[in-house]
Amino acid sequence: MKPLFVLLITFLLSLLISWLFIKSLDYILAGNIAMCVMLLMTASGHFMFSEGMTMMLPDFIPFKSEVVFLTGILEICAAIALLIPSLRYPISILLIIFFVCLLPANIQAALKHIDYQNTTYNGPGIRYLWFRIPLQFFFIAWVWFFNIKPW
Repeated sequence: MKPLFVLLITFLLSLLISWLFIKSLDYILAGNIAMCVMLLMTASGHFMFSEGMTMMLPDFIPFKSEVVFLTGILEICAAIALLIPSLRYPISILLIIFFVCLLPANIQAALKHIDYQNTTYNGPGIRYLWFRIPLQFFFIAWVWFFNIKPW
């Protein structure tokens, strides 16, 4: 839920700042700033809650701790790249693939009731997926809309 709020609030603030200082609404820039801030926030979780995030990874994935740290670094790099217009398209393709690849970890977390922030098995369970899966598709649509959709 927090990433969604961060994304939407940052988008609205970016539009407001754009309108106040440039006297126009730059939707593309605001959309990319919002996704950048959201990715930086979620990337921080890879380092603050690394043990819990490791629990989310399916058993077939080796080097779980390394994968968690690497994906955190990748999120930071992608966030920064979204602010560089010439990199937006290729990074957006990679981000969409990344978001799809996250689904197994979210399914694993739901099936095992993982609470990654507290490193416990007291998470919300399957009902978590009723929010998380549509949210994941919303993030994919966001990236597509602001960077891949032809304007």
